Amino acid sequence: MLKLVLLLLIPVGVIASEPYASTYVPLAADDLLIVNTTVLTGTGERLTGVDVRLSRGRIEAIGSGLERDGVQVLDAEGQFLTPGIIDVHSHVGNGPSPSIASTRDVNEMIAPNTAQVWAEHSVWPQDPQFPLALAGGVTTLQILPGSGNLFGGRGVTLKNVPSRTVQGMKFPGAKQGLKMACGENPKRVYGARTQAPSTRMGNVAGYRAAWTKARHYMEQRAKPLDDSKPVPEPDLAMETLVGVLNGEILVHNHCYRADEMAVMIDVAKEFGYQISTFHHAVESYKIADLLAAEGICSAMWADWWGFKLEAFDGIPQNVALVDKAGACAIVHSDDAQGIQRLNQEAAKAMTAARRVGMDVDEAQAIAWITLNAARALGIEETTGSIEVGKAADVVLWNRNPFSVYAHAEKVFIDGYLYFDRSDTSRQPITDFDLEQTVRGGRS
Repeated sequence: MLKLVLLLLIPVGVIASEPYASTYVPLAADDLLIVNTTVLTGTGERLTGVDVRLSRGRIEAIGSGLERDGVQVLDAEGQFLTPGIIDVHSHVGNGPSPSIASTRDVNEMIAPNTAQVWAEHSVWPQDPQFPLALAGGVTTLQILPGSGNLFGGRGVTLKNVPSRTVQGMKFPGAKQGLKMACGENPKRVYGARTQAPSTRMGNVAGYRAAWTKARHYMEQRAKPLDDSKPVPEPDLAMETLVGVLNGEILVHNHCYRADEMAVMIDVAKEFGYQISTFHHAVESYKIADLLAAEGICSAMWADWWGFKLEAFDGIPQNVALVDKAGACAIVHSDDAQGIQRLNQEAAKAMTAARRVGMDVDEAQAIAWITLNAARALGIEETTGSIEVGKAADVVLWNRNPFSVYAHAEKVFIDGYLYFDRSDTSRQPITDFDLEQTVRGGRS
């Protein structure tokens, strides 16, 4: 009887917004004063020879000559301190290593609309790629479904910390994302099966049909209960789309061509939702002013192009041109190796801009893999920059992070030292990787 009463207290047809809540708990961290370092804050500032104090998992103070009594001191002269790197587009965990048929869980390609699936239900926390990304300075990453569908499902934002469960990695308070895809991928997948969509106009018809259904579903849910009418059954896919319409879920849209991005903006306006980020976005430079006006981020590769026709007009100045227009520019990986050196990817984008006479400095470019990425995920108030009061998600580099010779010396998440290149006890290894090392006769 009690169970029945509790169920009746839940609004009919409403599915709990976060039934798989984060269980992440920051580890206790000692207070630390990093002194004599060069700081790229992520906000456009470069501070030379300053001190940064980390306390209780937060950035407590930034300045010169900070009080040293009663705190551990780390002299970082000649080194650089940056915010932790954030990768907004990754498949680590759901496209893990080893990559074989039994482990690949990125695409649920059974229908053009699979908005009901959640990437986090495929994430394997034991993926050896997580610690490899950590060694590259990645403190936060968004794991997304694949791009074979018009609606691929929900993505999840994770802290890059060792955990037995994905819930133990979930970034507290971060919104989920809805992965959408336009262009060649969905029309190729389903057109090859003689199933809609097989054209770009079929893609758009599919989006519009789904959003129309979602809007109707939302309206039906909002109506007062009437005992004379049957209660509509809950629909998991529609719950995801309604979450977007309510502003609870962010849209991350795989899209290459400028004209298609413009169409997707029109679709978003028709149904009243906001696009957070276009991913890959190799032609964003063509409509950078439009993206700036609409407040849409572009998550881009530094120099990938030409591997399919819709990627043919990619240019290495794409990131910088988007940034120059005042739009939100991000460098992402979408690659298990690229995620390990996103600092170098940002460096390539910066250098390409300089080669054609564009004035881009390092303090500006670091935001492409830190604060702008945090903005795309809706966590910029918490992380993404070195500012007093924010989480102590920071990376200490042995030299300028835009150097090809740079590597992360120490990586802190919420002030806790998770990776230390000089201390093997602070270099996480997954249980799976450890087992393979033992079986392989290595120690």
